[in-house]
Amino acid sequence: MSNRETLKHHAGLVDQMATRVGIDLEDAALRGDVSIDEISEAVLRCTGCANPGHCEALLAQVAVSQDTPEYCRNKGLFAQIKPRKGR
Repeated sequence: MSNRETLKHHAGLVDQMATRVGIDLEDAALRGDVSIDEISEAVLRCTGCANPGHCEALLAQVAVSQDTPEYCRNKGLFAQIKPRKGR
């Protein structure tokens, strides 16, 4: 996979994982909860994941989760920007 394809693939995984835990990255960026640079860093962190295949399988499941899996390299970022109830 080329670098560009790798980045696009992992950008998709980051977006899907965010959605899975209840985060709309576009809305979060518009609200100022996360910067474009932070999203870019999240994608780069994701490219360093040792097991993206497991992530893909998890994301293929229909169920929505309240938390990222323990191995997710963006767990901290998602916890930081996850919308609070009543917001």
